[in-house]
Amino acid sequence: MTLNRRAVVWLSAIVVAVNGFFPAVWILLTSFKTETELIRSPITWLPDAPTLANYVTAFTTQPILRFMWNSFVVASLSTALCVLAGALAAYALTRLRMPYRNLIMSLLLAVAMFPLISLMVPLFKLMRELSLLNTYLALILPYAVMSLPVCTLVMAAFFQDIPPDLEAAAMVDGCSRVGALFRIVMPLAAPGVFTAAILAFVNAWDEFLLALTMMNRVSMRTLSVGITLYQGEFAFPWPLMSAALVIAIVPICILIAVFQERVVGGLTSGGIKG
Repeated sequence: MTLNRRAVVWLSAIVVAVNGFFPAVWILLTSFKTETELIRSPITWLPDAPTLANYVTAFTTQPILRFMWNSFVVASLSTALCVLAGALAAYALTRLRMPYRNLIMSLLLAVAMFPLISLMVPLFKLMRELSLLNTYLALILPYAVMSLPVCTLVMAAFFQDIPPDLEAAAMVDGCSRVGALFRIVMPLAAPGVFTAAILAFVNAWDEFLLALTMMNRVSMRTLSVGITLYQGEFAFPWPLMSAALVIAIVPICILIAVFQERVVGGLTSGGIKG
């Protein structure tokens, strides 16, 4: 690699890193500032006197723990449902002799690209007719369905590289086909399963528009929607909202840190498998 090319690569990497990390670092620093310090001119990058008052206020002015619990329940259950349905679909696509298999895979990819805003009205009407508004199911079911195409495609990429002879041996020993899926295929494809689960969980945890539409009770709002309650009618308390955003980001950071190796392994393996 020539010197000029290496310089371009490093410059590009720095730009991407700054673009990705600077907003998060700025939010973190803002959460330790006061309103007065934030509007000071010229801008001070580091807080003069870091304070935890914004975090204390974030926990006392709004039921943020309730918001976090709602997000955790919705994200966890929708992820479990999505992974279960996605594993069955991926197994059928990779093991069964299905007509128009490639067409089905293409349709899954096309459905994954549907904009959420185009589905808001029919989803709202459906949940209202089923009397599911302001319930967990109003978010669990749509979230699971929205993440299902991506989860299915991710797991299918791993399932197709597992030798079918392993399942055949398990079925000879008395295991059913479904049992072979959960006892043989999924454990061997653990990186792909974890990758699909993380993607589904993060999508459900961060989603805002659907949660805002389906939940109008404060006690049922998820964290992404609950953070908007910190803003006033005529003012935006940015330090307070930044503290709430940091609280919302921490669980995802912990989740990624715990499963980092499996997620990275799943993404890289999925990128090179046929």
